[in-house]
Formats: sequence, C-alpha cells, structure tokens
Amino acid sequence: MRLLHTSDWHIGRTFHGHATLDALRGVLLELAEAVRRERVDAVLVAGDVFDSATPAAAAFELFEEAVLAIRAAGAAVVMTSGNHDSAARLGHQAPFAAAGGVHVRTRADAVDEPVVLRDEHGEVDVYGIPYLEPLLLGERTHAAALGAAMDRVRAAAAIRGNRGVVLAHCFASTGVVPQAAGGERDITAGGLDIVPSSVFDGTDGARIDYVALGHLHSRVRLAEHVRYAGAPLHYSFGETSPLRGAWLIDLDADGLAAVRWLDLPVPRRLTEIAGPLARLLEDEALIGAEQDWVQAVLTDPVRQQDAMARLRERFPFVARLEHRPEGVRPADARSYGERTAGLPDAALIAGFLEHVRAGAGPSDAESALVAEVLSTVAAAERAA
Repeated sequence: MRLLHTSDWHIGRTFHGHATLDALRGVLLELAEAVRRERVDAVLVAGDVFDSATPAAAAFELFEEAVLAIRAAGAAVVMTSGNHDSAARLGHQAPFAAAGGVHVRTRADAVDEPVVLRDEHGEVDVYGIPYLEPLLLGERTHAAALGAAMDRVRAAAAIRGNRGVVLAHCFASTGVVPQAAGGERDITAGGLDIVPSSVFDGTDGARIDYVALGHLHSRVRLAEHVRYAGAPLHYSFGETSPLRGAWLIDLDADGLAAVRWLDLPVPRRLTEIAGPLARLLEDEALIGAEQDWVQAVLTDPVRQQDAMARLRERFPFVARLEHRPEGVRPADARSYGERTAGLPDAALIAGFLEHVRAGAGPSDAESALVAEVLSTVAAAERAA
C-alpha cells in the first residue's frame, strides 16, 4: 500500500498580506497529479486544512476542488482537524463524506475507531487524532491529552492486530521537555506545548508502523516512522526550508517498507536581500530575485523615503521591509522570550495592551477583570 503524507494546507492564509489561494490551488492540483502518477492509495492530511475556524467561501471552493481532484486520481483521503480548524465545521457531514472515500476525523471520542484500508496483504488501520484541546479533555498539557488518546489507539490496535498508521497535529520533539522547579514549564510553538515523540511508540501487541504529523511547516524526521511533511506553500519568511512537498510511504506485509520525499512546485521562492537602498536597486547580482518573495533589510544610516515603493519598482513581490542600520545595535537586542522571562501573567497582558494601544495600558476596570480571570484559572489548575 502506498500512502502520501501531507499537512497544513492552511487554505485561506495570506503571505504577509498577499493572497495565496491561486498559488495553493496549483500546488494541490499538482499533488493530485502526483497521486495518479505514483499510484497512491490514500492521502493523509494531518490537520490545519483551513487557516481559520470560519473559512471564506473561496477557501471552501478550493478545498472541494482539491479533494475531488485527489479522489478522481484514485486515492482515498483521510484528514484530521488542526488547531486552526473548526472541528465542527470540518467534520460536518463526515459520515456522508466517508461514503465517497473522504474520511474526516474530528472527534476526540473516536480516536480508537480507525479508517480501514485494504491491500493484498490485508487491512491497514489509520487512526486519526484531531487536535486535542487539553482543558476541554480535563488534561493540563497537550502531551497528557495525546498520551491518553494514544493509550486508546494502542488498546484498539492490540485487539485488531493490523498494520497501523496514526495522524496527529502537535509539536513533537525527540528531546526531553525541561521542567522548572516546582512544576511544569510551559514551552510552546504556535500555541501547542511540546509532546515527546515517544508518545507515539507502539508495543509488541499494538503496531504503529507510521506516524504522520502536522503543525510544523517544514519537513522534519523525528524517526524513520515519525515525520512532519510541512506545509505545501511558504507562509512566512521564518520557514527557511526551500523545499515543499510530501512523504510517500510504502507499507508491505511486514509494515513500513520505504519512505521517500515527493517534491511539489514552489510558486515563488523566498529571498532576503540586505544593503543600502541604492545598491539594492542597482545590484546586477540580484536579477534572479526579482520575481521572488523578497524580505529587504536596509542598512542605510537613516530611513529612506518611500523605500517600499522604490523597491517594488524592481522587486514587485517585496513583502517585508526592515531598517537595520549597519553598525548600530538595537536598544534591546534580546528576544521577546528573554525580555519577558519571569514576568507575571498580569504584567505580560498589560505590556501587550500598551503595545497594541500605542502606549495606553489597561484601565482599572480591565486590570480588575484580568486579575479575576487569572485567579479563576489558578484555582482551576490547583483543583486539577
């Protein structure tokens, strides 16, 4: 059996304010062509199908077009909801979709009910774990919520005895999650706390042959059978990997037989250019960057007038501009995490309000409300 692992489509997301629907349409339709070319049996989509819990009509139209193209190419579809999706909206009429070969798993209470695929060697059970909100499940961390879900998956897998594949949307790591004295330390990436990859381990009686992860936007190999595919498009300049694609997974009678990377087209490369504005506008070495998404760092001693407009005359897709004078150190070069380490929650909230309100902090009434909410949350955590 051949599976294709993809994730984080983020339909409807913009790239620094620029629409991406047309570019994403081309990539997803190419993915459907790859399904036909590579004779893929099922496409796995590990969460964040949409970028918003309330997608626009155009986003739904692209979703339908992509899924129908994959089905027409001959593959079933198994997808789960991510932290950006509305599980209720994505899972609406899931039983009807399953009848057409599109299996949407969004229910936390059904993680041990696999989608059953079949090949000449027998059955392959695909367990779809949606993004799990810990507090709604009575857990304190995402690791605990996923651990409980995987216990149920392993129990079901042990009874069924088939080859097993798991989809999950989380921030997994092979490292040990550090803990501060006196309790857990909250370490997050995009709002998700770290989950040790060992959560997905199988047992002698419960086979987990492949784990298809979503949330990180670049491909990552945590183990031979535990991987992130990344997003099909670049959605920020922070996504440094130039590669976009998906994993092709082959299962034989004994389980995982091979994994290989499938390249998908990159509609527009990411490029950073740096230097004085006059030089960037004339440098012949930058001819190859003129149709890229450009992040420009200007090193002029003083800010240049109409810098973005002038850059766009040569680089029409410049999306981000930063002024970083050469030889001048910022007043505070520490990261946000370093500047806020140790600050109480109330101070962090007040600082955020000052930032978004151009210096106006919370009113007395707002401060009282924040204190009340934080007190309630603290009491709930103690009770747990």
